[in-house]
Amino acid sequence: MNVVVCMKQTFDTEARVALTGEGRIDDGSVLFIVNPYDEYAVEEAIRIKEKEGGEVTLVTVGGDRARKALQQGLAMGADHAVLVSDSRIKDADGHVYALILSRVIQGLEADLVLCGRESVDEAASQVQSRLAEMLDFPQLNVVSALKIADGKAEAKRDIEGGYELLETALPALVSVQKGINEVRYPSMRLVMKASRKPVKTLTLEDLGLSPEEVRPFVHVEAYRFPEIRQAGTRLSGEAPEVVAGIVRYLREEVKGV
Repeated sequence: MNVVVCMKQTFDTEARVALTGEGRIDDGSVLFIVNPYDEYAVEEAIRIKEKEGGEVTLVTVGGDRARKALQQGLAMGADHAVLVSDSRIKDADGHVYALILSRVIQGLEADLVLCGRESVDEAASQVQSRLAEMLDFPQLNVVSALKIADGKAEAKRDIEGGYELLETALPALVSVQKGINEVRYPSMRLVMKASRKPVKTLTLEDLGLSPEEVRPFVHVEAYRFPEIRQAGTRLSGEAPEVVAGIVRYLREEVKGV
């Protein structure tokens, strides 16, 4: 059983994010972590390997900093790691990430591809479906339980008031939900050991892609924080007094009402 896990390094959503003058996220102001949903995917892949045998390969796209995300997955028990790093990959959108990941996975003979349900930085949930289409794999999305047996994937997906039972033949792509498992956290010994494991690094040329092919369809002009909400006005007293106060406030403060 060859399981491939798509990972992404994201900024910690608990961190206080700062923006540059150009409206970009200041990388120096945030802590970068493994996308939490992807941690569940890595854990599920390792559990499948422990039960069915085989190997787990991690794949991510990013700069050299993204190696830390791969090393965490290796420390958890994954066997191989692939980093696609190329300075010509800029402001990648869901299409670009899916295209790059598809080229890597096509060379790995994967029986199963696992992803997190979304990345917490953009929360677009675009990559999984685009990737399944490019690989021509059936997709089971946002599952809370997964069983691999007899060349099939059987999954449970929670819905309002109940759940769905899904089944598809392998190879397939599955995106996992929080709660599918409890993520293991490796010991310092395993972390140090993983830091010495090789990470295969690929460029666009290695994947047969040109810079023109990885130009994003969606371009983010800038990020901005929402305006700080002003404190509300509290009115007290008897009902007629409160109503009169509301009318007076609307006339004097909101204007034109």
